[in-house]
This record gives sequence, structure tokens and C-alpha cells, in this order.
Amino acid sequence: MTLRAQKQLNDRTRVLTTAALRAADALGLSGKDLALILGVSEPTISRMKKHEFELEEGSKPFELAALFVRFFRSLDAITGGDDKVSRAWLRNENKALGGRPLDSIKKIPGLTNGLAYLDSRRAPL
Repeated sequence: MTLRAQKQLNDRTRVLTTAALRAADALGLSGKDLALILGVSEPTISRMKKHEFELEEGSKPFELAALFVRFFRSLDAITGGDDKVSRAWLRNENKALGGRPLDSIKKIPGLTNGLAYLDSRRAPL
């Protein structure tokens, strides 16, 4: 791998790791919540916050982080960037999703269903 290719890889991992942490912060998620969403341990989330760990490209946590960031961006677009509204939406029952979105996104099917739901609300035909 060339030095340039390695730098691009490092940039992608750093950017996605940071984006996932910022999305979790905006949504008021605990380290435990984010760990469950990404499929990593709470200590790993702590190391991510200290810039001691970055998600590895191609790994399942990396892919889940990409889905989570997409989920956040869709919700953020719908709520007009109002973190308070986004946090409330995440913590309240949603009949279409069969419960609280915060509970469902901790499992892969719930995260993908939640993302599909938000995307469909964002761009109705």
C-alpha cells in the first residue's frame, strides 16, 4: 500500500469514528448505547473518545457506524437540526417501528429499518 493510500484509509477511519461520536453526542446517547449500536465494548467507546482507537475499515463496527451516521443525518434533516426534537423522537414510542427507536437501533435489523423509515419520510414520492 502506498503512503497516499494509507493516509486516505486513515482519514476515512478517523472521519467515521469522529462522526459516530458526534452523532451520539448530539442524540444524547451514553457510551453504553453507542457500544450496543456499533457492536463494540464500552471501553472501546472510551478509547475512541480519547482518540486512542479508530474503527477499522471493512469491519462490522465500521459498517454499523456508517449506518448509524446515515441514520443520524436523516433524522437531523427531518428535525431541522434541532437536537432536542431528535432526542425526543429517539426516546418516544413509534408505532411504525414497533417501539422506541433508541431500543430498536441497538440491533442491526432495527438500525436498518429505522434508517429506511427515516429515508422514506425524508423524501416522500
